[in-house]
Amino acid sequence: MPVDKAFSIVEAQLPDELPVIHTIRQQVFVEEQHIPGHLEWDGQDPSCCHVVALDPHHQAIGTGRISPDGRIGRMAVLKPWRSKGIGSAILDALLELARTKGHHSVYLHAQLDAAGLYRQAGFRQRGQSFREAGIEHVTMVKTLACPRTD
Repeated sequence: MPVDKAFSIVEAQLPDELPVIHTIRQQVFVEEQHIPGHLEWDGQDPSCCHVVALDPHHQAIGTGRISPDGRIGRMAVLKPWRSKGIGSAILDALLELARTKGHHSVYLHAQLDAAGLYRQAGFRQRGQSFREAGIEHVTMVKTLACPRTD
C-alpha cells in the first residue's frame, strides 16, 4: 500500500500538546470504541514520550506514546486518515524513540484487529489473547537494534 506523504510525525512537546493528544484519543478510544474514560485516562501521559501525526495544515490526526519501561500504546489515528500509512509511521517514530532512549526491546498490547500491523513491523506474539477494556488483545514484543555509540 502506498504511503500518503501528506502528513508528518513529530515528537510531542509536553505538556502543551497533551490537550490535542487527548482529543484524538477521546474520539478514537472513548467515543468510537466505547472504552470507559477511567480506563483510557490512566495518569501515565506525563511520564511517557508521545508522537503526533500532523496533516499538511499542521492539524493533529494521530498519536501514540511509549512509557519509560518500553511499552508502546495509545496509538490512534482519526477515522478519515486511516489506511494511509499513518499508523505505521507513528509506530516507526516510537520505535526510533525507544532506540534513542536505550531500550533493547519494547512491548505492547495489540487489539487483535491491529496485530497484523505490529507483525509486519517485526513484533512477535507472547502468550494467549486476553480481554482488556472489553476488547480482545494480545501481548507483542520486539527486540531492537540500538544505535552504535562508538
